Amino acid sequence: MLDLTYENPKPKVISGAKYDWELVIGMEIHAQVASNAKLFSGASTQVGAEPNSNVAFVDAAMPGMLPVINDFCVEQAVRSGLGLKAKINLTSAFDRKNYFYPDLPQGYQISQLYHPIVGEGEVLVELAPQSDGTRIARLVRVERIHLEQDAGKSIHDMDPTMSFVDFNRTGVALMEIVSRPDIRSAEEATAYVTKLRQILRYLGTCDGNMQNGNLRADVNVSVCRAGQYEKFAATMDFSHLGTRCEIKNMNSLRFMTQAIDYEARRQIAILEDGGSVHQETRLYDPDKGETRSMRSKEEAHDYRYFPCPDLLPLEIDQAWVDDIAATMPELPDAKKSRFMADFGLTDYDANVLTADLDSAAYFETVAQGRDGKITANWVINDLFGRLNKQGLTFHQSPMSQTQLGGIIDLIGSGEISGKMAKDLFDLIWTNGGDPATVAAENGMKQVTDTGAIEAAVDEIIAANPDQVEKARANPKLAGWFVGQAIKATGGKAAPAMVQALVAQKLGLWRL
Repeated sequence: MLDLTYENPKPKVISGAKYDWELVIGMEIHAQVASNAKLFSGASTQVGAEPNSNVAFVDAAMPGMLPVINDFCVEQAVRSGLGLKAKINLTSAFDRKNYFYPDLPQGYQISQLYHPIVGEGEVLVELAPQSDGTRIARLVRVERIHLEQDAGKSIHDMDPTMSFVDFNRTGVALMEIVSRPDIRSAEEATAYVTKLRQILRYLGTCDGNMQNGNLRADVNVSVCRAGQYEKFAATMDFSHLGTRCEIKNMNSLRFMTQAIDYEARRQIAILEDGGSVHQETRLYDPDKGETRSMRSKEEAHDYRYFPCPDLLPLEIDQAWVDDIAATMPELPDAKKSRFMADFGLTDYDANVLTADLDSAAYFETVAQGRDGKITANWVINDLFGRLNKQGLTFHQSPMSQTQLGGIIDLIGSGEISGKMAKDLFDLIWTNGGDPATVAAENGMKQVTDTGAIEAAVDEIIAANPDQVEKARANPKLAGWFVGQAIKATGGKAAPAMVQALVAQKLGLWRL
């Protein structure tokens, strides 16, 4: 295992009209638990079902219906906590968060404010390396993970005279992952969400689909004068820093960056004009490129939290937690480190290949017994390029691991050249087949017969005496003879063999 060390990034400084400012960002990530049933009912969590078709009596808040905890959702929360190196609380409890909204039929949300199932953890967020190759990473502390119910979905665009509510999502289990205010730029914020989503996908606890809202973020943004954060961070006393505003329900990394940048500038302009930032919840309007006020920011007491009378405290055994820990998969950082050590990959290549669990598994299968760097080049440049161009996933790839491995083997044995391999890749992508068979059927075999290649080289040298003299005076020009010899053999001569023969015939030590 490689020892990968990182330096902390310097905080991003934003220059205002009067002062220099720094961003302070904390995030609340709502990750939908990967489960077939909801948190307190057996109703399906299927996406795309007919409106209000996946609703149990307890989800609809029918009188007398009592919630029953879904053990698998608890297991998924514990697994997520272990993946974030967090403390697992063996005793936790559910509370009622009281507020009224049409998509919340109970009039309250069952959540965990006072006693969450997961305590403090951490996420190492790697950023783009500096020009000198120094690795930069921010360690973001996770304050807690708690389980809670999702609300329904209000629909306002079907009829201008009324609104509709779909309760299919009501009661679906969410993990709310709350970070400390450790994030210092919009770039770090999106990198944090990306890394957290990657970890959850590796664990299989959330599919991370932001487009469907299965993973979304509430971003708390504030600004402070340059240097003030470090003054108070050591004591965790952030009360002296700027008032924060929450940007609600961000489910796009691009819009998240835009929203944070706009909100920071908005707050700086207010403060430099002598005003005060009011704590509030805001929404981002991507069409206008700005945040707008949604409502004043509520405090915990505004929701009248109290212990849920329908659910006993949740108690789990350490032995059960240990059993879950024993089945944990290899996580992204460990896999990246191993790929670099076992396959000789660069930091960049390892990052690209481990970004997704499917791509990492595909690469590792192909790379077994083969050159890791060559395999990485084919997977990243050719396979990724073709998949992206055609909008396909790994599961839809026409090129299997066995087929790509076969192409790489033909290159390694010298049977085909790099150019032939590209053509062979295209043929197999379109028509399938065994690489060796397809190559033979299409005459894709390098000429390795020394006699045939030597005859072609001799003929070209004899026909070009002036070029011979130039090459002997400037060995770099000998490449012309190599190109002519390969051309004379229909592009099938092994380049390394041609180069050696040309150098020998011209009396050159090397080309």
